[in-house]
Amino acid sequence: MKLLNTVCALAVVLGTSSMAETIATGDLGLIIERATGSVLLVDQSDRAALHRIEGLGDLSHASLVYSSDERFAYVFGRDGGLTKVDIVDRKIAKRVVQAGNSIGGAISDDGKLVAVSNYEPGGVRVFDAETLELVADIPTGSKTIGLVDAPGSKFVFTMWDTGETWIADMSTGTAEITKIKDMGDRPYDALITGNGRTYITGLFGEDGLTALDLWAENPEPIRVLQNYGRGQEEMPVYKMPHLEGWADTGSDFVLPAVGHHEVLWIDSDTLQETGRTKTHGQPVFAMARPDGRHVWVNFAHPLNDTIQVIDTVTKQIVHEFKPGPAVLHMEFTPRGHEVWLSVRDAGKVMIYDTETFEKLREIEAESPSGIFFTARAHRTGL
Repeated sequence: MKLLNTVCALAVVLGTSSMAETIATGDLGLIIERATGSVLLVDQSDRAALHRIEGLGDLSHASLVYSSDERFAYVFGRDGGLTKVDIVDRKIAKRVVQAGNSIGGAISDDGKLVAVSNYEPGGVRVFDAETLELVADIPTGSKTIGLVDAPGSKFVFTMWDTGETWIADMSTGTAEITKIKDMGDRPYDALITGNGRTYITGLFGEDGLTALDLWAENPEPIRVLQNYGRGQEEMPVYKMPHLEGWADTGSDFVLPAVGHHEVLWIDSDTLQETGRTKTHGQPVFAMARPDGRHVWVNFAHPLNDTIQVIDTVTKQIVHEFKPGPAVLHMEFTPRGHEVWLSVRDAGKVMIYDTETFEKLREIEAESPSGIFFTARAHRTGL
């Protein structure tokens, strides 16, 4: 078996042979195949598909996180399924259906707990990462969104219906809850900075965002970009933007505007607006290349065949191209020399050089959506 040129490796015994072979995981990733309930295991260096793992249920709105050793992926399905996938053995290790409709999840910084946020019946449920046994059930009386991990075995999440953000401290083995009210009207998604300090939630019911300083002894809501759409004609929202794939350029956050053809720039220290960039359509993801120099943006239906690249120094669009119908997701290689794009309606994942914008390869996939490389295992909030 070929040795993959990566950082993290696991030794396993294959078949009946007593000789252990090294399987590296740091170069691998999984692609959600939303229509077939499967995930595609891929190799970044070879730009190749390795194996399809099936039986993961409804993946029409799915995401995943990785264990710290990069061996296991925890996949959160729309049917409430929580599936633990072994990417070394290339199979499902464990699966539970924990709710009626889930919307994402997170893994604790020590890798021991996996949390899932739910629309139906609402709330957050926390599981043992090894066994998937239930550790804590946290009812909220609301659809729960924006679930992220925070340092110290904490999870932070927000309620669509009540406009509250809760911090669940799991460090003692039971959930100790801190509740922050008045986060805004109908929060729809949230992000956390890589240092675990700032939590930002986007608002659907009003123009603006709300931030929390998680280092504060008593975090209070901080209003950001209030009334950013005032004086503009609001458009129908065809797809809610995602904040988890947010752009942190080092000096600015770049966030998609709701109901407008623009991205918004805010200073990462002061949280004050520093600019706006008009875009091709309503942004869904605005993602920074790992070095922060460029931000890549995709768009909602019916303009979702296009990608725009924005220079973060000038805040100007420097490249635009059309990979194909329904570009749903982007993922950069860890150092950002390539970007992988899922083009759902073409049934392909397309790989581009991020300096020259040259297309390097295509990989066949069944209705691909989310792309997740194992480097995410070592980043807060991903």
